[in-house]
Formats: sequence, structure tokens, C-alpha cells
Amino acid sequence: MKNRDYKEFSSGSILHIYNRGNNKEKIFFDEQDYRAFLFRFGLCLGFTEKELNKENLTTMPYSTRIRITNTDKRDFKLHAFCLMPNHFHLLIEQNKDIQVSKLISKLCTSYAMYLNKKHKRVGHVFQDQFKAVIIENNSQLMWTSAYIHMNPVKNKLVKNPEDHKWNSYNDFASDRNLPIVHKELLISIFGNQKSFIKETLNFNVKDNL
Repeated sequence: MKNRDYKEFSSGSILHIYNRGNNKEKIFFDEQDYRAFLFRFGLCLGFTEKELNKENLTTMPYSTRIRITNTDKRDFKLHAFCLMPNHFHLLIEQNKDIQVSKLISKLCTSYAMYLNKKHKRVGHVFQDQFKAVIIENNSQLMWTSAYIHMNPVKNKLVKNPEDHKWNSYNDFASDRNLPIVHKELLISIFGNQKSFIKETLNFNVKDNL
């Protein structure tokens, strides 16, 4: 699969977006950092603070709240995500001609400002531009979903994907229901919840990652 730093996509494209910290450094140092990222991402996707504060993982204290304007829930859909200590993976659908680069740039700029201020640091937080791989068929979509959700297992952070709460696996495999995650597409592609769990857990991290 090819990827490029700069690329325009048409409406209806589903993309695997990923990036890591500058010099492979950490971008998340504690739970508040993970929440800050998800909170800002939710705002970028068009969700309100009230909606985001219903779930613990997307709740932020008042002192860290920000305003992100000109967003619409109809512009993008988040189908899966995984946040790791020094990188992130997102599976995003671009529903209109508004480019996903605008969404990611807004998110990463806001989060970088937060992180630099909180940790009293300067300089780039992320390494270059994000990478984007377009999803071309259902098989690739299933593979990418499993890749994303098994990333913490591959990196030996946890033994099972449900033990890493900073990804969307538990929104599919349990009763967790983060407002930012759209579950319908992946469930329909896998067939049902049981098939999603089975195929994800059967994903061979050694052979495929």
C-alpha cells in the first residue's frame, strides 16, 4: 500500500490516518493527555462539550477546554482509532469534499499547543505530516481495523486489545459507547459483533504487523 504526506481524497473515501511523535518521542505522557486528544478530536468532529463529557475517556476539566468552530458531524466519521504512547492510528471516512487534512491539521495543532503548554516544552510534537492510506475494498477495511485494534498487543503494552482503553476495540466488543465512534459500518462488514471479535483476535500480529 502506498502512502503520501500530501494527498487529496474524494467524498466517500475511507482512510487509515497515522502519525507519530517527532524523533519517535512520546506524544502521550499520562491519562489527561489521552483525554485531551480525544476531547479535541471530538470537538473537531463536531461534537459538543456536553456530548463528550458523557463519557469518561472524552471528558476534560474546565481549565483545559477550548473552542473549535466551523465543524459539522456530517463532514467526517470515525470508524476506529488507537492511541499509543508515541503514535496514533485513525480510520476516518471523508463524507464531503472538505479534505481530511484540514481535520487532522486542526486536531494536531490544537493538541500540540496543549502538550507544549502543559509540559513546558517547545518545538514540533508530531513528525512531519500525517500519513494516509486509502481503503479500496472490504478485505482491506477488515485488515486495517484489526491492525489498528491489535496495535497495543503488537507493541506489547497489553496481552489483549480490551485491556488498552485508548482505542475503539471496547466500543465494538463491550457495551462502551464513545460518542465519537461510528460502529455500524465495521459491524456490517464483519457481519456481527461476534465475528468482529473473532476476526480481530485471530489477527496474527507477528505475520501482519
